[in-house]
Amino acid sequence: MKIIKIAAIGILAVSIAGLSACNNMMPAKSAPMKAPMHSQSMAKMNVVQIAQSNPDFSVLVEAVVAADLAGALSNPNANYTILAPTNAAFMQALQENNMTKAQLFANKPLLTKILSYHVINAAAPIYAKDVRPGNITMLSMDTLMVTAQGKLMDESGRTANLLKTDITASNGVVHVIDRVLMPR
Repeated sequence: MKIIKIAAIGILAVSIAGLSACNNMMPAKSAPMKAPMHSQSMAKMNVVQIAQSNPDFSVLVEAVVAADLAGALSNPNANYTILAPTNAAFMQALQENNMTKAQLFANKPLLTKILSYHVINAAAPIYAKDVRPGNITMLSMDTLMVTAQGKLMDESGRTANLLKTDITASNGVVHVIDRVLMPR
């Protein structure tokens, strides 16, 4: 159960960031995100390459690789909205669920469920200006809620804040969140 929650949290966090990325929901005091390490224009990179280019997403990248999702998320014909939890968000989730990273990554079904809870695959990417309060069905087929205050709420009532929004990729958009959220 804890492994499923952790996996769902990772997926939800990626999905939530895209949906609840409104300008007025940005926290007043957020840590600045590090610049990408690639010289390639970010708009020419896919969502996986964007995550790979930022050391704050190293755990997310490891999780995507462990779940064998890197190929699917690199699809040039997709329109993903990714809610990307930071390394600190993953460490917090592991601690809350009394798990190690190795335990989570060894449970591929749970890891896949969590990661897909952080992805929206729609006709077009969802940018901050398009986000409205309400429920969103994530790639995992679980529901994520955008609150009236612009926070992302998972099915367990846990909330995440958007740290950075509208990082455009060649196959979607990435929104950075401060928590891994979990489906039930």
